[in-house]
Amino acid sequence: MTFTQLRTFIAVVDAGSVHRAAGLLGVTAPAVSGAVGALQRELGVTLLERDGRGVRVTGAGTVYAEYARRILRLTESAGRAAMETLDATRGRVRLAAVTTAGERVLPPYLATFRTRFPDAELSLEVGNRDRVWHALDHDEVDLAIAGRPPAGGRFASLAARPNLLVMVAAGSGASSVRDVDVDQLASEVVLMREQGSGTRSTAEQLLDELGIAPTTLTFSSNGAIRESVGAGLGITLISRDAVARELAAGTLEEWRCPPLPYERAWHAVTRRNEQLPPTTALFLDHLVEGGDGGDGLGAGGPARDGEAAFTLVGPPAPE
Repeated sequence: MTFTQLRTFIAVVDAGSVHRAAGLLGVTAPAVSGAVGALQRELGVTLLERDGRGVRVTGAGTVYAEYARRILRLTESAGRAAMETLDATRGRVRLAAVTTAGERVLPPYLATFRTRFPDAELSLEVGNRDRVWHALDHDEVDLAIAGRPPAGGRFASLAARPNLLVMVAAGSGASSVRDVDVDQLASEVVLMREQGSGTRSTAEQLLDELGIAPTTLTFSSNGAIRESVGAGLGITLISRDAVARELAAGTLEEWRCPPLPYERAWHAVTRRNEQLPPTTALFLDHLVEGGDGGDGLGAGGPARDGEAAFTLVGPPAPE
């Protein structure tokens, strides 16, 4: 097995044909067929079968492709991490974050990190909880910002920051908090995120705990939910970070009804028993330092705006 064979096999899987894969790789079709054939002979397993003018991935091929992708990603990550030991300020930070964290929590930290380390490369994937954990588990990113990681021991939380979940409704133009009862909540339309969202799961648990079954509507983005709540379409359970500006402006108001608000936490999570790449470890330090780092370059960053910074909850990132 060679890396060239793995890359060629993955190219055929993605392209759906030998000829298209050859075009993408800039080699001849016989070269692609030869590489895949040699890989199959070495493994003693059929990975691809002819299907008309294209190919069909067998069950064994589907399983092997997942491992092959991981091997190639790990190889790339290993080389990148080795290079970053020479100068961590010029490396790459691969992040994933759930929607609220990606839209409202991380941007100030990213901005101040870039101010301190302008030669560092940043990439951020924003998605729902399921997508974020998948990306981290499959080595597509090195650090995830989300709620509590799932059980099972695959992940480790390195740092945490408070995350208050609140119920909000359309506001009257002035910042306010209103106490309401269960009957009031039951009479409202509750706007929810899509399946796979952690906030949706929590909202469903809340309604079950209160013993109510109000009408619900599903939205695929926090932005659509904020606008719809502000327009009077209904109420929603959401991270306070996602609506802090709207609450301050009075376009939304907070509704309180025991057990609300919920106290939760944002977690900075990595794969258990793996070292963070040096530049990602530098970014974790930046989160813990409140987006400042003690050098004055981050003045006006997250922690200096009255918001809590991340604090270490697990072992510090290796040097």
